[in-house]
Amino acid sequence: MSVKVEVDKNSGFCPGVIRAVEIAETKLAEKGDRKIFSLGALVHNESVLGRLADAGLVTVDVEDLDEMQAVQDADLIIRAHGEPPSTYIKAKSLGFNVVDCTCPVVLKLQTRIRNAYNAMKAAGEGQILIFGKVGHAEVLGLVGQTEGEAIVVESMLMLEAMLNDGKVSPDIPTEIFSQTTKSPQEYAKVCERLSEVLGDKLKVHDTICRQVSTRHDKLSNFALSHSVIVFVSGKSSSNGKVLCEFCKSVNIRTYNISSVADINEAWFREDDNVGVCGAASTPKELLEEIAEGIRDILRKKQ
Repeated sequence: MSVKVEVDKNSGFCPGVIRAVEIAETKLAEKGDRKIFSLGALVHNESVLGRLADAGLVTVDVEDLDEMQAVQDADLIIRAHGEPPSTYIKAKSLGFNVVDCTCPVVLKLQTRIRNAYNAMKAAGEGQILIFGKVGHAEVLGLVGQTEGEAIVVESMLMLEAMLNDGKVSPDIPTEIFSQTTKSPQEYAKVCERLSEVLGDKLKVHDTICRQVSTRHDKLSNFALSHSVIVFVSGKSSSNGKVLCEFCKSVNIRTYNISSVADINEAWFREDDNVGVCGAASTPKELLEEIAEGIRDILRKKQ
């Protein structure tokens, strides 16, 4: 069986995730007797999380902060997704040293949403829409910039329902922003529909991360140039779900896995050209490990 296996050179950690993991590793190396906490999973990848946990990183949820007593000389890492202002207030009130690893792209978006909201509040009318996944950590942080008043739109179906029931008003100034990791194509469709209804009352902001937006074109080319795509991402990665579905829309022989153990030799045929790629939260070393795992399986079949 002559099968080629190639790792996508454009896959691997995005700069925001790289920065967060590097800061966490530095803090852990210097921690001594201090405790280092992460507010939520630092990255949606089980192998990296396991390595950081072994080094002493303790992952807690926002809800856990309500149960915690005052802490002393402990760091609380805010992951790349960011958090609403209320989280910072709570963490500091407990005595945490807040280590803010929010992605710079997300920080800029938070500021833009906060400024737009304040301007609308001063004008006395308007609505802020956020195209994103309901309940996603980044989206919660974005909504927090508007005192919880922003309206989250997850899909075209949800938008139509909100237009029908009046939750999204067609009669007032509206500004829409996108979660940084959403599909540019889906965002464009939502904005087009809103433009039909709102006309010049709508202001669209281009807030999808440049690496994500250009990633779709590069990923399309990669998926089309291989007969089989093995897409690697953590089970809870929102970015992974979006990109894997995009791959599948281009190449039906796309399979989503999290580790070498998930590889199924039945996916591969003689003379296949296999592409291995992944989400922004998938480390390059895991992609290489899975590519080698595929090669091992295929060598045994020869």
